[in-house]
Amino acid sequence: MRQPFYKVLYVQVLLAIAAGVLLGHLYPQYATAMKPLGDVFIRLIRMIIGPVIFCTVVTGISSMSDLKKVGRVGGKALVYFELVSSIALVIGLLAGHVLHPGDGFNVSIASLDTHAIAGFVSQSEHHDGLTGFLFGIVPVSFFDAFAKGDTLPILFVSIMFGIAISAAGERASGVTTMIEKLSAVFFSFVKIITKAAPVGAFGAISFTVGKYGIASLIPLFKLILTFYATAFIFVAVVLGTVARMAGFSVFRLLAYLKEELLIVLGTSTSEAALPQLMEKLERLGCAKAVVGLVVPTGYSFNLDGANIYMTLAVLFLAQATNIHLTTGQELTLLAVTMLTSKGSSAVVGAGFVALAASLAVVPTVPVAAMVLILGIDRFMAECRSLVNIIGNAVAVVVVSAWEGELDRSQMHAVLYGERDQRISIDGSVTLNGPQSVESKVH
Repeated sequence: MRQPFYKVLYVQVLLAIAAGVLLGHLYPQYATAMKPLGDVFIRLIRMIIGPVIFCTVVTGISSMSDLKKVGRVGGKALVYFELVSSIALVIGLLAGHVLHPGDGFNVSIASLDTHAIAGFVSQSEHHDGLTGFLFGIVPVSFFDAFAKGDTLPILFVSIMFGIAISAAGERASGVTTMIEKLSAVFFSFVKIITKAAPVGAFGAISFTVGKYGIASLIPLFKLILTFYATAFIFVAVVLGTVARMAGFSVFRLLAYLKEELLIVLGTSTSEAALPQLMEKLERLGCAKAVVGLVVPTGYSFNLDGANIYMTLAVLFLAQATNIHLTTGQELTLLAVTMLTSKGSSAVVGAGFVALAASLAVVPTVPVAAMVLILGIDRFMAECRSLVNIIGNAVAVVVVSAWEGELDRSQMHAVLYGERDQRISIDGSVTLNGPQSVESKVH
């Protein structure tokens, strides 16, 4: 028996988002007070991310008989990430050149008040480049990774622990069993937390609309429209092509992940859906080990939405302040943003900090110009996070297929609907489902 529509999670989240937008528009003073609801929900999710990643990665690696496979899966994932991330950066740059969203602003840098972005600039100064990023992967202690909640150190500890269990062989079988049982408990924990998703989405979207106002979109509507259109083209064309090559439809995958996407839309952070995404991708037919390695890694190395945003935003700021970027400067921008985006985690506001770090390295466009897009950044954060999570979901399926670890029959059953086989009186077989066909039984 199907449950009533109002009990379906994605319907609840959708209604909560609509209610949040309405409250923010009509009663902004009350809407801004809803911010703690979104913050608490995100904190609840982040609290459980570490244990979920640890259990998933450890059980996945320990189940691999060949440790070379771990390195092979990780290597394939990184190759895929760098290729697709580079395409995202170039597409953002091309969109800026073709659509010219910053033309007509004619803003003088001297007239800008930079106090509002001082905090972001300060955070960007701690962006130590590739060396600092790599150094930060290794935590001070085993438990330090979980205490700080940073994804990459947790992933590093988890991979090392899984390799150690696999190397220990039969002597560590009890540890593997215990972690598998813990994994079931943590995913049950996730399901309990997820029930609060509508409340979190309501609080986050109410605050955003209440603080910045829908009216703040109008002056910079061209940039927002350009970014959303570019993101859609990237998902439909680039990720759509990659998905077709792997044997599935990206739009079917989006329909399957609709609950997770709506949670991300409401909270503006793809981390809010990380545990549910991992569970659903396993259910889709992707190997547990591939899901455990690719998803957490992708949250730091495969931020397609952030990549599109950064190159497009830099070009917008240059156009708005009448600064001409040479071909050499644009190539430098691509190289720099490829590195700075790696430190841009999936949390709210991190993309803006990474943008400040990029401008600090490419000083032709002054960091002060960022004040132009501060008011609308939160409205673009939703799109950044949506593209990030879609890109990582596609990456997991592709790497699973590449590695020969994708259960295609299960994937098609999940994406295209279960099909019941019935034999009719005349001896024909009817497959009932979205694409019903009939064939004679000989």
